[in-house]
Amino acid sequence: MLTKRIIPCLDVDQGRVKKGVHFIQLKDVGDPVAIAKAYEAQGADELVFLDITATTDARQTMTQTVAAVAAQVFMPLTVGGGIRSVADMHDLLRAGADKIALNSAAVKQPELITAGAETFGSQAVVVAIDTRWQPERQRYQVTINGGRTPVDLDAIQWAKQAVVAGAGELLVTSMDADGTQEGLDLALYRQLSAAVTVPIVACGGAGSAEDFVDLFKETAVSAGLAASIFHFGQLTIPEVKKVLKQAKVAVR
Repeated sequence: MLTKRIIPCLDVDQGRVKKGVHFIQLKDVGDPVAIAKAYEAQGADELVFLDITATTDARQTMTQTVAAVAAQVFMPLTVGGGIRSVADMHDLLRAGADKIALNSAAVKQPELITAGAETFGSQAVVVAIDTRWQPERQRYQVTINGGRTPVDLDAIQWAKQAVVAGAGELLVTSMDADGTQEGLDLALYRQLSAAVTVPIVACGGAGSAEDFVDLFKETAVSAGLAASIFHFGQLTIPEVKKVLKQAKVAVR
């Protein structure tokens, strides 16, 4: 049985870790290297780094930040934000990233998924999907540009297309649940798990260890990702894993 992964997420803005609610109201949380080392010591399975401003000048900062973190921690690193080319992917992988997350760029040019998978292998290509429930059409809608721009795409259909294009993993954030700490959107992850065979990382809304138990018991996702609850010390990774083990969920 494959163990379930618990992954903290670092939203990085100009080389500092931030965390907002619903993708806005950013608070400064601290230095990425120090935070990454602390999470590794806690037993995080992986780390996700998202460059949330990802302008061209921030790109260099991010490559330096990734290199600094990769030199200090040994768990797998996924890096995303503002990646627009195979050259960008190459720079970040060379700096020490293990996986590259494509979000807006994948929607705008799906061939980038294929090019990345052909160059570096599917295992290195993650497609990140930010989605919102669209009640008038009774579907999950894809958003891009940090969740600011809705796109006329059904998230479940887009997930399938991304996998066909070469994505080896999906990182799916519920914008409705993001930062609320009121629980993950289980309906979304049930639909996704039924639609694709690659590992899914669920993100958005975790507020307690029990939320992770529900996620893993009620959906087939591979990993749960969170930021606020870990950054502000409401919950530690060992606490989450202890509760998961008690609930008979396999974790490392």
